Amino acid sequence: MSVPLIRTIPVGPLQCNCSILVDEETREAIVIDPGDEANRILLALAEAKARPIALLHTHGHFDHIGATGEVARATQARVRLHVADRPLYDALPKQAAVFGFTAEPPPPPDEPVTDGEEIRFGSVGVRAIHTPGHTPGSTCYLLEGEKPMLFSGDTLFRRSIGRTDLWGGDTSQILESIRQKLFSLDPETPVVCGHGPGTTIGEERRLNPFAAE
Repeated sequence: MSVPLIRTIPVGPLQCNCSILVDEETREAIVIDPGDEANRILLALAEAKARPIALLHTHGHFDHIGATGEVARATQARVRLHVADRPLYDALPKQAAVFGFTAEPPPPPDEPVTDGEEIRFGSVGVRAIHTPGHTPGSTCYLLEGEKPMLFSGDTLFRRSIGRTDLWGGDTSQILESIRQKLFSLDPETPVVCGHGPGTTIGEERRLNPFAAE
């Protein structure tokens, strides 16, 4: 398995980390969390000469799905997220309004993401890991192969965890997801978080004040 080209772009007023992964042989790509600034995402895809086949969502909060419609229309990539977050996804305009923003209704997802599913692009794949707690459908994506990397959305942050005081949040559930599913990964695995700086699984197992073992 080849190692993909990876570019992460903080987008929107909440600086959601949107990640673009490109198989360098076929130029097939996936986009994780196209949250805002569709023009920047599309420009990055064009610069990489990449053809996105899927838009993957770690969860359905507005700052992670805000550019989904525009990017999907421009690329014809399939929209994917866990079915448990469909109510949040469909409520994008209402979500945005709560925070003082406006948003158009997003396009219907093409297919749900399921726990343990491998999503291929070219010769590369990511594995979906359902990690409920921040939202009911929160899902992390593990790039497998020689150099694994975790895209954790808002489940795990550097020295923090996702908030659980919004709709569908559950503190005990997010801690179980982190400890049982994420902390079982190789401790050297780099983590691209949904916002802010990255970390590693090992660092958070030792140093995370909320979830450390």
